[in-house]
Formats: sequence, structure tokens, C-alpha cells
Amino acid sequence: MSVTATYELPSERATQALAARLAPLFEGGDLVVLSGPLGAGKTFLARAVCVALGVDARRVTSPTFSLVHEFSGRVPIAHADLYRLRSPSELVELGLDALRDEGRLLLVEWGESYVEALGGDALLIELALNPRRALLSATGTRSSRVLAALGE
Repeated sequence: MSVTATYELPSERATQALAARLAPLFEGGDLVVLSGPLGAGKTFLARAVCVALGVDARRVTSPTFSLVHEFSGRVPIAHADLYRLRSPSELVELGLDALRDEGRLLLVEWGESYVEALGGDALLIELALNPRRALLSATGTRSSRVLAALGE
């Protein structure tokens, strides 16, 4: 992944601040892919984005076992965890592409292998542990605009 922007995340507050800066930039149909090792904060960042979009934090939990959670916020949101998927064909069963087409913001954990199957043009956020930071890059026109607006 070519890194376009790096944000240090030394605390939960810093992660929440990044989410608060990102959330107003997102529109329905956007794809955000969160990657990084276990414990890097993928679900925490997804929750912070959802909260910044008006979702009650208590409702946002890891979708590891259910695979997809949907929320109503400023934009409709689908939060997915693809850790247990083995192939892009399994995405069809989840209907994530249809959810995106219907105007939901897709927040996808462990989705780096499925960007094209999810329709491409993703904001990629790779979370690192030592030091804690977020490495952001864009794969298309819309995600590039989001990333550029974040840097303004």
C-alpha cells in the first residue's frame, strides 16, 4: 500500500479525533477498509466513526461472528468483519456490494483482499501497533478526494 497520509494515534482520544475528522467527509456508498494486526484498534476506530456519524456507541460492537452490522446515522452504515471469509465469492452471500449500491457507507475490517470485489475506490486505513498510528491511502477518485479533504 502506498501511504498518502500518516496519523499518530498514541491514545484513544487521538483515534476518536481522527474519526471525528473523517466522519463528515464520508458519504453513502463510500468504502473504508480497516486493516492491521489483532488489537490494533480496527473496531475501536469503526465505532468512533459510527459515533461521529450519530450512532450510539453501545450499539457498535465487533461484527466478527455476525459478519455485518447495520446502523442509521448521518449516512446509513454497514460495518463488516471479513476475517473469517475465505474467498470473494462469499461476499455475494453477505450482500455488501448491494448495501454499498444502496448508499450505505461500508466500514470493513479485514477487507484489504476484497477491495475490488467490494467495488473498488476505497479509503484504506492500515493501523499499526508500534508505534500506534494510522496509514491512509486511496485507491480511486472518490477516496482520493476524501483523503485530500482530510489533509486540508
